Amino acid sequence: MRKYLASLVFMGSVAAASSTMAAPAVNEAESTTPTVAVQQVRMPLPGIREEAAMVLVGTALIGLAAAVRRAA
Repeated sequence: MRKYLASLVFMGSVAAASSTMAAPAVNEAESTTPTVAVQQVRMPLPGIREEAAMVLVGTALIGLAAAVRRAA
């Protein structure tokens, strides 16, 4: 049961970390500036890469499956 709980805590922390890192920073000073036409350039958002996120989720799912199998 402890492994099951540890897997759930791990998944929760991964979900919380990924949502926190993916949120863009809000700056109140920028909202009061006048509108100016500029060319848009796509910049990568700060956070973990997709491959790293997939590895973390896969590892958590394997741990969860092992915990469920042992509990049954």
